[in-house]
Amino acid sequence: MTLGRRTVKRKWLIACECSAVVRDALRALGHDAWSCDLKPCERDPRWHIQDDVLKHLDDGWDGMIAHPDCTYLTVANNGPMANGCKLYTAAEARRRRNDGVLFFMEMVKAFHAIPHVAIENPVGVMSTLYRKPDQIIQPWHFGDDASKKTCLWLLGLPKLVDNGTRLPGDDKTRRANQTPNGQNKLGPSDTRKADRARTYPGIAAAMASQWGDLDFKEPPCP
Repeated sequence: MTLGRRTVKRKWLIACECSAVVRDALRALGHDAWSCDLKPCERDPRWHIQDDVLKHLDDGWDGMIAHPDCTYLTVANNGPMANGCKLYTAAEARRRRNDGVLFFMEMVKAFHAIPHVAIENPVGVMSTLYRKPDQIIQPWHFGDDASKKTCLWLLGLPKLVDNGTRLPGDDKTRRANQTPNGQNKLGPSDTRKADRARTYPGIAAAMASQWGDLDFKEPPCP
């Protein structure tokens, strides 16, 4: 809580994050932020819960920023759902998407226990199966020379403001992480998925500064 402009420590859950980028941005501002993921933490593990996040949604959080796996929620999974692929059958692709949708909706339902929730994902099927996102942002809105269209579904949270660090140009402008045809420069590798999933520092800083210490009015006098 903020009384006037005094910062009050809040308890934040960063769901499905092993990079700790958002977690550490919140901790840098004095908040009690914890990342949670099935994978081990890439940074300091002291504030990381390596477990199924669904077991920890009722642990008394003030807010949650969730990054559910988008692998089967993007349009890239439409082809395998229709025809299968080298790794799995069409039926398996449909099962994986269904599991992804159900997990995403568990993040939505967490709003019953957590008063402030943001869910992040790239453009995909949840805009249709759930609802349109409240906001679509780009890393270059917050000072990073990169393009990565990101949807935010916000429950009890305001939209992010670019803080005056927005780079010139529009979302069709080629950024440093793009090839001439607009694709991401990262080639195939064992770490490509994790590398692309990391939140850009400018976005993490904006989340921490704008959401970490929400501005509530003091309760009325009795």
